[in-house]
Amino acid sequence: MYESLALEILSSHIVEGPSDPGPGDIVVAKPDLLLMNDITALLALRVIEETGAPVDCSRIRTLIVLDHYSPPPTARIATSYRLLRRFARRHGCALKDVGEGIMHQIAVEEEVEPGMLALGADSHTITYGALAVFSTGIGSTEAAYIMARGELWLKVPHTILARLEGRLEWPLTGKDLALQILSRTGGDGAVYASIEFTGPGLASLGVSDRLTVANMMVEGGAKTALFPVDKVLVEWMRRERGAVKPGWKRLAPRNGEPSIEVDLGELEPMVSEPPAPYNARPARELEGVEVDQVFLGSCTNARYEDLEAAARILKGRRVREGVRLIVTPASRRVYQKALETGVLGILHSAGAVITPPGCGACFGSTMGVAGDEEVVLSTSNRNFPGRMGSPTARIYLASPQTAAASAVTGVITDPRSLA
Repeated sequence: MYESLALEILSSHIVEGPSDPGPGDIVVAKPDLLLMNDITALLALRVIEETGAPVDCSRIRTLIVLDHYSPPPTARIATSYRLLRRFARRHGCALKDVGEGIMHQIAVEEEVEPGMLALGADSHTITYGALAVFSTGIGSTEAAYIMARGELWLKVPHTILARLEGRLEWPLTGKDLALQILSRTGGDGAVYASIEFTGPGLASLGVSDRLTVANMMVEGGAKTALFPVDKVLVEWMRRERGAVKPGWKRLAPRNGEPSIEVDLGELEPMVSEPPAPYNARPARELEGVEVDQVFLGSCTNARYEDLEAAARILKGRRVREGVRLIVTPASRRVYQKALETGVLGILHSAGAVITPPGCGACFGSTMGVAGDEEVVLSTSNRNFPGRMGSPTARIYLASPQTAAASAVTGVITDPRSLA
């Protein structure tokens, strides 16, 4: 019996290490998937050029996604994209070009499945744990090593068991749960841990919400964050990916004494104050803080369910004069579905500015950059100074429901008042 779901998944990928590995042990593992974005892939390319290391992407599926500066705002970045396209063709790497969306959303839509080991040169690779994937962020040098050797060393994480009770009810979301957990762990309470979720509350937590929670756990220091293969995930995989494999059903966290317990029925809408994601408290305590911009986007909260939730609040209403609402769908697929169902029409009619799929304003690199002293309410995952533009801008983090309600009122607003 493995000590954790993380170790069970990792053990099936180990090529070198102790015969009975446990937390803290060093192992060498062969991943199923390597991912890089337009920033980290360039750095990995530089390492390869400087070392002369051989590259063979056919051994490990390798995906490069042009998402952070998409579409490229400068000639320099456009030229770097050209280099990455050429590199991908030469070495057999898969590449998703401008407008296809965020690396993490594309991976969830097309690439990962339960039981995989996925390593990505981006810290929010941890997102895929919602699908029972051992996924974690690595550096560009490590990515270059994988392209050259097809393997990488990892330390086996210790486990933090999180038990969920109760039910998650509208307008509460996985974002509120994530911020509640981070308010307890702080920025380092889960360093090199596998946070593994269990409990009856999982039944009310859809896959979109699970992706949000897993995504945010790296802000508490987690190495990975894992949800089980349960009825919710199996039905999602069948509907969205058209495949279910018998071996998945055994992938679930082990029984044990939970370190974190949350009653979903007692959750409140949460908002994270600058300058850190874990600096979170109930939205009602921050009501009245004026906002200049609201951003609905990022790998944390730009899936179809997020856009639909915002549209549910914005339908028949208008964004307050003087407030900018920037909406950036997570992928082309999300964009298309929101077009077909009328969700984008509702957001547009309410006054939103809708941009092409990608990272957008979250990274502070393209459309929606924050100016000096501006206040931004964002559905993204980080609110460090300078994250979205000016280092003097103040960034608050919240759910799509809270973001939509605040866009209507012009101040941070508990969405229960407009739901």
